[in-house]
Amino acid sequence: MAPTLPALLCLGLSVGLRTQVQAGIHPKPNIWAEPGSVVPWGSPVTIWCQGPPNAKSFSLNKEGTSAPWNTQPPVEPWDKANFSILNVTEQEAGRYHCSHFIGVNWSEPSEPLELLVAEQKPAGRLRDRPCLSVWPGPSVGPGETVTLLCQSGNRTDTFLLSKEGAAHRPLRLRSRDQDGWYQAEFSLSPVTAAHGGTYRCYRSLSTDPYLLSQPSEPLALAVSDYTVPNLIRMGLAASVLLLLGILLCQAWHDRGGARDVARS
Repeated sequence: MAPTLPALLCLGLSVGLRTQVQAGIHPKPNIWAEPGSVVPWGSPVTIWCQGPPNAKSFSLNKEGTSAPWNTQPPVEPWDKANFSILNVTEQEAGRYHCSHFIGVNWSEPSEPLELLVAEQKPAGRLRDRPCLSVWPGPSVGPGETVTLLCQSGNRTDTFLLSKEGAAHRPLRLRSRDQDGWYQAEFSLSPVTAAHGGTYRCYRSLSTDPYLLSQPSEPLALAVSDYTVPNLIRMGLAASVLLLLGILLCQAWHDRGGARDVARS
C-alpha cells in the first residue's frame, strides 16, 4: 500500500530535522560582555555566551587566532557560560565569537563581540582624551534632534560614542579634519526618553581600531518636557489664557454695568 501524502510530509519533516541535527545546525548563541564592551586598561571583564538548555560546553574564539581561546562547561541553569579576563590589556582587544556544543557538533558562531580597551597608561599612544559637547544643549524634549560633537586636536581616524549602561555596541564614525581639529558629529533624532543618560566619546587609529583613547569627560543628556523651548511655549500659553481671562472678566463687568444703567 502506497504511503499517503500526509505520511510522506511527516516523513520528510522528520528526516529534515534529523539531518539538521546531524549536520550541527543549531541556533546561534548570544554573546555579551559585563560590565560592558569598552574596558579600561587593566580592568576585569566577563564575556558571557548563552545557548539552548542542556548545552554540553561553550567555546570562545578570538578572530586572528587559530585555536579556541577558551572552553567552559555551562553554569546553572545550564544554558550559558562565562569567560573571565582579570587584567585586560591591548592583547585582549579584538573581535570574539562563541559557540555551544550539543550532541556531536558545534553550533554556528555567534555574532561578533568587539572588546575595546581604553588606554590608561600615561605614555600611551592615545593618552590625550577627546572633548565631548552637545547642541542645542544637555536638556532637550522628546522628538527633537540632538548632536553630540566629539573633537580632538590630535590625529584621529575614528571616534566612538558610548552610553553608560547601554547593551548595544558604541557608535562609530570616521573623523573629519575641520581647520586642524579632528571631529565627528553623532546625531540623535528623534530623541526619546531612552536617549537620556551619560555619554562619553573615545578616539582610535585605523592601525589598531580596538585600542581606544582615554574617555572624554562624561556628558549627561536629559530628555524632559520641561526644556527651555517648552517652557517658553508653556509661558506663552499661560499668557494667552491669562489674557482671555482678563477679557472675559471685563466683558462680564461691562455687561453688569449695562444692566445697572438700564434699571436706572
